[in-house]
Amino acid sequence: MIPDVGKRRYQEVAESLKMEMIDQDLSVGTRLRTERQIAEDFDVARSVVREAIIMLEIEGLVSVRKGSGTYIARKPDQAEKSGVARTDIGPFELLQARQLLESNIAAFAATMVTKADIMRMQEALDMEIQAIEMGKSDYNGDELFHRLLAEATQNGVLVDMVSEMWRLRKGNQIWDGLHARIFDESYRQDWLDDHQKILTAVNRKDPGKARDAMWNHLENVRNTLLTLSDVEDPKFDGELFKAPKVVKINK
Repeated sequence: MIPDVGKRRYQEVAESLKMEMIDQDLSVGTRLRTERQIAEDFDVARSVVREAIIMLEIEGLVSVRKGSGTYIARKPDQAEKSGVARTDIGPFELLQARQLLESNIAAFAATMVTKADIMRMQEALDMEIQAIEMGKSDYNGDELFHRLLAEATQNGVLVDMVSEMWRLRKGNQIWDGLHARIFDESYRQDWLDDHQKILTAVNRKDPGKARDAMWNHLENVRNTLLTLSDVEDPKFDGELFKAPKVVKINK
C-alpha cells in the first residue's frame, strides 16, 4: 500500500504512475493498465485511481478515451521529474497573463469546439459541483475545465501554455498564502457560475461572448484575491500587474 505522507492517496498514486512512465521509458501512445489493475497493484480503491488519472489528465500526461482506455499523451519533463517549479511568479502577474491568453482561447474554442468537447467540459463542471457540495478543497474540476477549453481549440501549443500556467500556480508560496486566508468559500459557486457562462457561449459558438465571459471570470478571480491580499507585503504585485487595458472593437 502507498503510504500517505503529506499527500492525499490519489496524489501518491498519480506520482507513482508518473515515475513508471519515466523509469520504464514508456512512449507516447502507450496504454496504461486498467483502473482495476492499478487499484490492485497499489492496494487502493478504484475511486482513488480515478482521481489520480484525472490529475494526470489535467497535467496533460494522459488522454482518456471512453470505451478504450487511458493512454500516455506526453512524457513528464525534467521539471516534473525533479518537482522544481518557479516560486517567484506572483498571483496577479499570472492572472494578467491568463486573462490575455485564455480570453482569446475561449473565443477560438467557440469556433472549433466539438460535441465531445462540450460533454467533457460539462463533466468538469459536474466535478466542480461535487467538490463544492462535499466541501473538498481541491480545484481539480476547475483546472480540468480550463484545460479542456484549451483542448477545444484543437491546438496543442495552446494546451501546453495553459498547462504551464497552472503548473506555475501549484506549490507557489504566495498563492498558498492567499488561499490560507480563505474562510468563506462562497466565491467557488460564483466561479462555477462563470464557468457555466463560458461553456454556454462556447456551445452556442459565439466567440465574442465566450471571450467576454472568460475575461470577466478572471477579473472576478482577481477581485477575490485582492480582498485576501496584504497590500503591505513586499511580494504583493497587484499594483504592478493590473488588469490589461484592451480596447474592444464593436462590430
